Amino acid sequence: MRIWDAGRDTAASEAAVRRSGSTVNRPRSGGNDNPPAREVPGAQPPYLFVRRDALHTGVDVTMDMESSMVTFAVHGTWEPRLRHKTYAALVKCLSEHPVTLLIDLRDLTDPYAASVATWITARRLGDGMEPPVQILACVPPGAAVAARLQRLGAARFLPVYPTIERARTAAGQRPLTDRLVVHLHPSARAPARARAAVTDACAAWQLPELHDRARMVVSELVSNAVQHAGTAITVILSRRGSGMHLAVGDDDPGLPRLCDTFPAPLDVLPYQRGLELHIVHAAATLWGATPTASGKVVWATVGPRTGRHDHRLPTGPVHDASAARRTSDR
Repeated sequence: MRIWDAGRDTAASEAAVRRSGSTVNRPRSGGNDNPPAREVPGAQPPYLFVRRDALHTGVDVTMDMESSMVTFAVHGTWEPRLRHKTYAALVKCLSEHPVTLLIDLRDLTDPYAASVATWITARRLGDGMEPPVQILACVPPGAAVAARLQRLGAARFLPVYPTIERARTAAGQRPLTDRLVVHLHPSARAPARARAAVTDACAAWQLPELHDRARMVVSELVSNAVQHAGTAITVILSRRGSGMHLAVGDDDPGLPRLCDTFPAPLDVLPYQRGLELHIVHAAATLWGATPTASGKVVWATVGPRTGRHDHRLPTGPVHDASAARRTSDR
């Protein structure tokens, strides 16, 4: 299991969904009594989720590549630090634009159900994306969070399930459309096959403006998997509104990283310089990597260069006190 480390403090995670070409609406303000919003801690792309120390609280993020479902598990006692880290990680997960985001609260200690406002906000963000992200929650029946969500009528806007198995079954009932799956051997011909798949996808989905950049990105991602993982490779291309989502999975759990490539001798091959990921970093709208059960998936979104909307996200986590006043139990 892995977690994104929220140690570096920037506001980039707030802008992530805007860059991904997804539409997200700003939740309404709670009035003048709402405390000033804090910046969301995050990091510039790539968005990488690293291993969580089992002795510390945090968030575990894993992906099922075939269903494009991200499981988002929160561990520890709900307090301001965990709330802030959770919100930032949620925004980064939504930036990847999965089909489904499953929020796993089985290991969360929240006796006052103070986290409810965060889960409601996550649902609002997911609903505002194009296409919308299906968001489900797994909450133990006896937990205070489950009781609070029930009193608020959560079934109308946030499906809640008592077990992780039932939540995953419900998520699997959503049909997957506009996607192309290619299985590759780690050979020198793999990048060319991936590029051909992108050409077919751009033609089928009428996305000619993405053709060159998407081919470049998928070629470099596959080349990187061939050179550094050396395992079977799965490529999944999916349409995301006016953009394309590229996912390259392999069985090596090691996460990619951008290397300092200069200076380097002229006789060093490009993949030995680490140029593949620098090309992805320059050409993709967003990119990152998420652990899977058997390895990892390195993903990238490629959106139009021009004509983007002014997408907006909340400037900070929902403050539990004001949110409680806005959604008070009646």
